Amino acid sequence: MSVHGTAPGDDGEPPPFAGLLPETVLDAVETLGWAADGTLLALNSYENRVYRIGLEDAPARVLKFYRPGRWSDEAIEEEHAFTLELAAAEVPVVAPEVVAGRTLHEIDGYRYAVFPLRGGQWPDLDTREDRVRVGRLVGRLHAVGRAGRFTQRARLDVETFGDTPRETLLEGDWLPPALVDAYEAVSLQLVEAAEAHLEAVAPEGFRLHGDLHRSNLLAREDLLHLVDFDDCLTGPAVQDLWMFVDGTPDEQAGQWEALLEGYETFVPFDRSELALVESLRALRMMHYAGWLARRWHDPAFPRAFPWFGAPRWWEEHILSLKEQLAAVLTPS
Repeated sequence: MSVHGTAPGDDGEPPPFAGLLPETVLDAVETLGWAADGTLLALNSYENRVYRIGLEDAPARVLKFYRPGRWSDEAIEEEHAFTLELAAAEVPVVAPEVVAGRTLHEIDGYRYAVFPLRGGQWPDLDTREDRVRVGRLVGRLHAVGRAGRFTQRARLDVETFGDTPRETLLEGDWLPPALVDAYEAVSLQLVEAAEAHLEAVAPEGFRLHGDLHRSNLLAREDLLHLVDFDDCLTGPAVQDLWMFVDGTPDEQAGQWEALLEGYETFVPFDRSELALVESLRALRMMHYAGWLARRWHDPAFPRAFPWFGAPRWWEEHILSLKEQLAAVLTPS
């Protein structure tokens, strides 16, 4: 199977992390004053490159190398400042370490940060109390998030998460010709419906995690930690909650009740935002496809997502968008 779309970098530029060699990673930690013991383990990450590095006479650290060109220095520093603010408020979060007075460093043109190594596992969401506990954590996160504003981070809006990925796919020749019209039609209906819902609800926007789901929580010694703020942004509270809810409508109602019981221990929740859930789900689906297209020049993506671009995948994706459109248009 071949993919015929045009991704950034297809003009002959080298892949984004082509020059990030193992010795570069080891040098990065040693320039900060630690002695590496030679052990290096690549951790699972597609957007960035993340490594566990063993140190002599010190606990192992995690180095995160940011994707070139994605965020400005100021945007990354704003992410770091937010996580440090959360840590100072005793919200359990894995925040970058301050080394030599700063959190963002550079070596050979690659920007990186150092994090403490935290073990743990994804939390269970099997019981009502599990979701109450998640709700409490998100409420604590949002209590801090409401106290300030981002100036450099993205905002959750239809243009960024709907229009832009749609244009990427349609202008980059990613779809099989026979499916272009179907995708163009359903995606346009989705962005128009999502825009209408956001305008009708007009939710308050404040600092969020932005990509909060089970995989970005770490359960350790009966305590939940928040991890990976790479997508933190300004948006409505419901964005950090809806991905913890699934199942039948009756099951979802009970899950929302549990989440919000915990959440409202710390901050109020505007229940009118629940009407945005299906629109947010639609934007996430569209953004995901556009993200794969934009990252195809990175060799890690064809290896990890070999099915992307196959006619069968596009048929299923368009069908999923049509089903999601029905959900978006169904009164809540």
